Order: sequence, then C-alpha cells, then structure tokens
Amino acid sequence: MKALRRLTERCVNIRIKFLDYARSSVLFLALAIDLLLGDPPNRFHPVAWMGNLIAALKKNRPYDDARRELTFGAKTLAIGGGLVVSVGLLLKALFGKLPRPFNWLAEAVALKSMFALRGLDRAAGEVQAALDAGDLAKAQRLVSWHLVSRETKMLDESGVAAATIESVAENASDSLIAPIFFYLIGGLPLAFLYRFLNTADSMLGYRTPEYEWLGKIPARLDDLLNIIPSRLTAGLIALAAPLIGTPSKRVVEVIRRDARLTESPNAGYPMSAMAGALGVELSKDGHYSLGADQAHPESDDVSRARTLLFGITGIGLALTLLTSIFRRKSSR
Repeated sequence: MKALRRLTERCVNIRIKFLDYARSSVLFLALAIDLLLGDPPNRFHPVAWMGNLIAALKKNRPYDDARRELTFGAKTLAIGGGLVVSVGLLLKALFGKLPRPFNWLAEAVALKSMFALRGLDRAAGEVQAALDAGDLAKAQRLVSWHLVSRETKMLDESGVAAATIESVAENASDSLIAPIFFYLIGGLPLAFLYRFLNTADSMLGYRTPEYEWLGKIPARLDDLLNIIPSRLTAGLIALAAPLIGTPSKRVVEVIRRDARLTESPNAGYPMSAMAGALGVELSKDGHYSLGADQAHPESDDVSRARTLLFGITGIGLALTLLTSIFRRKSSR
C-alpha cells in the first residue's frame, strides 16, 4: 500500500511538472500569435465581453446606500467571476480532448486574448509618432484615447510623454505580466478570473461619490492580486535596463526610494522602475514624483520604454521556459 501511494504521488508530481512545461509552451505560442496578429476587434474580444457583462450588471446597481452598494459590488464579482471561471474550465476540458499540438494552439489562442503586448506597443508608438511629428493635439488625443483616463488637453509634450511611459509601465504589469503569471499558476480559469477582476476595477474602482462603495471591493481585490505581478514587473524592468544602457543597480535604487510614493500600493513599483531605467522623472501634481530631479521625458524616452516592454517580455519568457525545462528534466 505504501509503495502504491508513493508511486501515485510521484505520478501526480510528474504530471504537475509536465503541465508547467506545457503552459510555458502555450505561453510561447500565445505571444507569437499576439505579435503576428494583434488584438481582434472588440466585438470578438473576450475582455470586451467581460466589460459588457459588468456594464449590464451595473444597470441594476443601488444608489445612496453604502452597504447595499458594497454588497452589489461583491455580487457583481461573484456572478461575473463564477461565469468566467466556468468558461475557463469548459475550454480547458474541450482543449484537453484535442491531440497535441492542436490542444496547445487552441489554448494559446484563448490565452492571447488575456494580455496585450502588440496592442500596448502600438498605442505607445502612435503617441510617439505624433510627438515626433510635432502634432501635440494629436498626441494628447491619442494618449487619452488609448492609454490614460485623465484629462490630457493641458499636457505639454513632456507631460504627454510621461503619461505614455507611465501607462506602458502600469499596463506591462496589469495587462501583460499579471495575466501571464496567473495563467502559469492556475491555467486559463485563473487567467480569465484575473482579467475579469482587473476589468471590474478599471470600470468601478474609482474614488468618486458614484463609485466609492460600489467599487471598493473590486479595487481592494485588484490591489491584492497585483502585489506579486507589480513587483515582478519592476524586477524584470531592472533586469532589462542594461538593454538601453542603464545599470540594473540604478533601477533598484529608484524602486526602493520611490515605489511607495503612489497612492496605489502597486502602481509605484513598475512606474518607479521605468523612471529609474529611463533616467526620467514621472510625476503627477499633488500626488507623486518618481525619479525626482531626473530629466523630463521626451519622445525618445517613449521609444526606450517600448524597448523595455519587449525586453521584460523576452526575459520573462526565457526564465519561464528555462525553469520549466529544468523542472521537467529533473522529474524524469
């Protein structure tokens, strides 16, 4: 009986390690699909569907009662989260019936919709092109349309560049590293759940009278989920910094000094890392100044931030694949 139990435990352990290797391979395929094809139109995009679901549920929200609003926010997460996890489990079961490599390819297509590398780079590139052309009005419009939710009409060229760089840093964590991280530890169901909760925070998690209580639980839960990914992103930026001529040590120094200056417990980590890597100051009046006393950002700094975006992706993927291959060999 003991021998049978040991054999069973060993088989389970090998299976888990093999799944790690399989997920790493799926991740590689998903990134390739993203770089080749980019994002589908919104009407076909699962994250847009998640947003539509949240908007539909929000139509029945209560007003002027903090307890009921708080409860409704929690119910929205429970209903939507349960639905997306169910979809993830269903897809996992369906894909599991396909022969390899078609099962990996199908899962890669589903995973690709949970992150945006090419889309983020393209959005930043469009702002950079407008700045390079001297069209400040267009750059203001593009950064507002694609990357930030705050008013941008009063920003000068440096302010637009700073907003773009900040968005690249934040989205590198929220829209790239975090969904990949949760996929690697929990497969499609957990990646879907993270993306839904992150979308709920982006739609409801505002400190305004309308959303203060409705979005409190989505905001706090999103903060909790991003504790590891935000710091992981900052670490990857530090590792990638030598690609643009900045010592990793300098990035770590700025992270240690400035990462906690933002109101968000997580956003300051990738943003301060980006400020340190680029040697620029990223600031928001009355809120924070990351990389204080460094140069004001310019269009060229947006280009270097885009280089770092691909750098952290490549380094993260390499580390994931090497770890998975090593673990697979050690299980044999």
